[in-house]
Amino acid sequence: MSFNSLYQYSWNALEPLLRSGFDVSLVQIALGFTLFSIFSSAFQPIGGHFADKYGPKMIGILSGVLSAIGFLGTYLSPNIYVFYAVWSIGSIGEGILYGIAANLAMKWFRDRMGFATGIVSMGFGLGSAIANPFIAMAADYKLVTLIIGLAEVILLPILLWLSDYPPKLAGQAPKQVILTAKFWLIYVSFVGAVVPLTTMSSELPILGKNLPQQELIALISILPLLSGGLRPFFGYIADRLGIVRTTLLLNVLITIGAAFLLVDLVPVSTVLIGFAGGSMITLYFNVAGEIFGTRFSTVNSGILYTGKALGGALGSVVFAILYTISLQLSEIYTVICGIIGVIGILSVIIMSPKQTRKVQ
Repeated sequence: MSFNSLYQYSWNALEPLLRSGFDVSLVQIALGFTLFSIFSSAFQPIGGHFADKYGPKMIGILSGVLSAIGFLGTYLSPNIYVFYAVWSIGSIGEGILYGIAANLAMKWFRDRMGFATGIVSMGFGLGSAIANPFIAMAADYKLVTLIIGLAEVILLPILLWLSDYPPKLAGQAPKQVILTAKFWLIYVSFVGAVVPLTTMSSELPILGKNLPQQELIALISILPLLSGGLRPFFGYIADRLGIVRTTLLLNVLITIGAAFLLVDLVPVSTVLIGFAGGSMITLYFNVAGEIFGTRFSTVNSGILYTGKALGGALGSVVFAILYTISLQLSEIYTVICGIIGVIGILSVIIMSPKQTRKVQ
């Protein structure tokens, strides 16, 4: 999970290096993040199908190699178009690995899935918090991507060889889940809530361009640290308050954080969105597991996670286009997306009071 975070939460640190190295525009390099969101999300349910059916070991090893190719291929890329291709391949591996890692916790610790998933997914933030200061100090992207790629191609297959799912799990199959109104409310809510987090993850150097350089670097490092480090805490709260209710609370905090962009309080916005954003993504997996069961949770949560692709496009490329028109317009757009996230998950609570009740 720590390696997975490098694709998302190290993007703020990598983006300036990639942009200058390939000599491209903001919109062109933002497309790289959008491709990550699309391929990471689109292949997660496919990988989840094989993981639920045959176990996580072999598909996990393959995904680890693909993830490494993303970084090693970037090191070798002669132009932006080759980068798009190899980054997309790496994103496929990252997406499948994310689903496997989160669902290992969900399936093995069903009675405390919030806390267990929070512990595992804490790596999806802490890895970048460690790497980002070094990436920010690098002269170019070459050495950084080479080191990360070599580390992944060696370590990830070893770790996945040790993985397995528990037997005798219960839950609804994907063909049943996608026909329910609850699933689509969860899906729309997830897309809306992801936009402010994606915007902050991909466009912080732009939003904070008027900040002192050291303060901006600090925020780039703080964002993944908060996002990853607080996941066990909110998972612990979710196991007691209720997973869906805690998700609603986090969506409210994200929306408030997005609203602070309107008054040019970028540091406050970064802290609030980082505080709630990473835990929000993890808990949406738990929401699907709680309501639809864990037997097919890797593929079900993978289908839900395709919403991250849509949220990624809305929060990176669409935001960048709106930003070129008007800063205020792009900020209002981010707040509206957060509100959609709140309304969607609130509707799930109203529809399913028994399934969203307090756990303890």
